[in-house]
Amino acid sequence: MNVEPSSLVGRARIHAALGDPARLAIVDALTLGDASPGEIAHTLDMPTNLIAHHVKVLTDAGLVTKGRSEGDRRRTYLRLLPEALAALATPRLTGVGRVVFVCTHNSARSQLAAALWKRRTHSDVASAGTKPAARVHPRAVAVAHRHHLDLDPTGTAHVTDVVRGDDLVIAVCDNAHEDLTGPVRPRLHWSVPDPVRVDTDEAFEAAYADLADRVDRLAPAVLPRGNR
Repeated sequence: MNVEPSSLVGRARIHAALGDPARLAIVDALTLGDASPGEIAHTLDMPTNLIAHHVKVLTDAGLVTKGRSEGDRRRTYLRLLPEALAALATPRLTGVGRVVFVCTHNSARSQLAAALWKRRTHSDVASAGTKPAARVHPRAVAVAHRHHLDLDPTGTAHVTDVVRGDDLVIAVCDNAHEDLTGPVRPRLHWSVPDPVRVDTDEAFEAAYADLADRVDRLAPAVLPRGNR
């Protein structure tokens, strides 16, 4: 996953500005409304000269802006810039057409991940394996049923029959991530423990929970092809 260097510099500056408890308190105070430096000093019980220093740091980082009062022109109000905080969110993956989840046997983790992705995003998704099994593992089918996911017990496939050149390939097991060194290369890797090795309902529930959390974190960061 590539991130623009300029974005990293800007985000690092914002993180540094928020790394002081007093500045974080100022940001908290401005989250729901604007305030003058004097009002902030009173609210936080801090000297005005110290407030001025912290406000300058926050302003230089692009987190806070100042504006003159339309009433008493001698008074300045501080306003938080939410878009600066939004820049700290996970970088976007642009131009994604289809997501393909890959594991070794395409019998558990990749199947669950694909079903979770489809339910979460309602977008095109597929799954595949580097050494696909003949069917989906019964415990994977069972955990899917418990969580109201739709899985085809016989719907396994090999990566070479599924993956296209413009797919976002996500390896959900270490073996698949390490084995795919040819034309098909995972763009992302989720190191999800193999529930089949343990072969208990608890292990499959743990894999489901891990994948559900990762899908929820990734989904907002994926922009379909044509969006920017």
